[in-house]
Amino acid sequence: MSNQKLSLEGLNFLATKIDISNNILSITLNRPEKKNALNNVMMNELNYALAYAKQEREIRVVVIGAAGDIFCAGADLRRAKEESNVPKLENADDISFSLRRLHKPVICKIQGSVLAGALLIVTNSTHAIAVKEAKFSAPEIHRGLWPFMVMAGLFRVMPKRAGLDFIMRGQAIDSDKAEQWGLINQSVSADELEKTVSDLADELASLAPETMQLGLAAYEQQDALAFDEALPFLQEQIAQCFQGDDAKEGIAAFLEKRKPNWK
Repeated sequence: MSNQKLSLEGLNFLATKIDISNNILSITLNRPEKKNALNNVMMNELNYALAYAKQEREIRVVVIGAAGDIFCAGADLRRAKEESNVPKLENADDISFSLRRLHKPVICKIQGSVLAGALLIVTNSTHAIAVKEAKFSAPEIHRGLWPFMVMAGLFRVMPKRAGLDFIMRGQAIDSDKAEQWGLINQSVSADELEKTVSDLADELASLAPETMQLGLAAYEQQDALAFDEALPFLQEQIAQCFQGDDAKEGIAAFLEKRKPNWK
């Protein structure tokens, strides 16, 4: 991604809807007539919105939801020619990298089933809340394909044998099983989804923003390190954290018995 200053002004998002309120950027997958399948336009808009969220200090949390009955049916195998005026970022990351390297909380608000490549979004977000009716599947094997890109995120949230069975047989699991296996954080009724996600987003947005970014960046980096390499690296991160404005304000607020005022 280039170092250009990103803006939302004058942009017409065709495959998604964007909203910013109370330090939270909400992205809504908005191709319900196509089961929110991921085409080039939607992927570009997602990448752009996430890059914008990373750039803007006032955005502390991202929520990804969807319109219609299906959260996302994976890649759109019927590539219609659509264009929006959302710029294509130079050297744009894969969506998995865009999510993991945002280093801000990302909540998937899952109102319907999640299939195939949509698991890239769910497994690489920090949180996922789903309605009880939602189903999750990686059906690629039934098409003679394999969810290669999904595996990187999937096996970082699901137990290996559970994940292997999930992709080897391509059978759908319900939200209770998805919660049990760590694919989602919580399964809720449809009428609880909005409030559950909103409360979580508000809570995360109220916490030390710079420390949150530092911590998530360290989490992402240490995830790829051997244990003997991770500990010295994390020791350096602790020292850096203590020097930050958030730590200074948090400690002062604790000693003064008041709520911290994050900048």
